[in-house]
Amino acid sequence: MSVALLSLAGVALDALLGEPRRWHPLVAFGVLAERLERRFNRPYGDGALGWRSHGVTAWLLAVLPLTLLAWALSLLPQIGWLVEVLALYAALGLRSLGEHALPVARALRDGDLGEARRRVGMMVSRQTAELDEAGVARAATESVLENGSDAVFAALFWFAVLGAPGVVLYRLSNTLDAMWGYRNARFERFGWAAARIDDLLNYLPARLVALTYALLGQTRRALRCWRSQAPQWDSPNAGPVMAAGAGALGVRLGGPAVYHGNLHARPALGEGDEAGAGYIERALELVRRGVWLWLLVLAVGSYLHA
Repeated sequence: MSVALLSLAGVALDALLGEPRRWHPLVAFGVLAERLERRFNRPYGDGALGWRSHGVTAWLLAVLPLTLLAWALSLLPQIGWLVEVLALYAALGLRSLGEHALPVARALRDGDLGEARRRVGMMVSRQTAELDEAGVARAATESVLENGSDAVFAALFWFAVLGAPGVVLYRLSNTLDAMWGYRNARFERFGWAAARIDDLLNYLPARLVALTYALLGQTRRALRCWRSQAPQWDSPNAGPVMAAGAGALGVRLGGPAVYHGNLHARPALGEGDEAGAGYIERALELVRRGVWLWLLVLAVGSYLHA
C-alpha cells in the first residue's frame, strides 16, 4: 500500500477517533521515561545533577527497543500495513489540537476571560493567570502553529520517510524532549541528548512547515518574517515555524511572557493585527489546509513513483 494511502488512513483515524481516552501508548511511555530518569539522572562529579552520557544511555533504552519493535511488526505479512496506520494514528494530534484551541476561542468570543485563561493554560507552559484577551489569543495561536509542526507535520514527515519506525522514533524522541529537555539544574546535562536529538529530527520538517504556512497564507509577509525574525528566537525550529505562521496570518505574536515566575523578553513575531479569537481559528485552519496539501503532495509523489 502506498505511503499516501497509509498517511490518509492515519489522518482519517485521528479525525474520527482523536487521541485515545484510555490506554494511550504515550502515557505508558511517559511512565517508562520517568523510571529511567530516576535511575540514570545521578549527581555529576562536581555535585550538580546529571551526566550527559547517562542521558544518552537513558534515551537509547527508551527509544531504540520500541522503534525496532515497530520496524519488526511493520514487516509482518497481511497486517504490516495496519501496524503502519496505527503507528501514525498514535503519533498524530490534529484533532486534539482543535479540541484544545477552539474552546479558548469560544471563551474569548463569549467574554469569559477566566475560562479562556484556564483553557489556554492547558496548552502552554507560560503563566496565564494575568493575561489579557490579546495575551490569551497570542498564546493559543502560537501553540497551534508550533504544535501543528511538532504533533502533526513532523509525524507525517517521518512516516513518509521511514514508515512506522520513523514515526515511532520521532514521537518518542519528541516526548522525551518535552519531559527532559529543560535548561534547569535537574535536566541541563541529563536532558541534553533528548533536546539535541529532537532539534535534529525537527530541523527539516520545521522548515517545510514554515514554507507550507507561507504558501497557504500571506506569502511575501510570511517569508519576510521568517527571514528577519526567526533568527532572533531561542529555538532553531520554533522560530521559523511561528514567524512564518504569524506572517502568513497577518498577526502580531511573540513578545514578553512569564514562565515559572520569570519574565522572558521574547522577540516579536509576525506583523499586522493584534491577536484575537479569530486568529486562533485561522491558525487551526492553516494547519488543516497544510495537512491536505501534504497529503496531496504524497499522493502525487506515490503516483509518479508508481
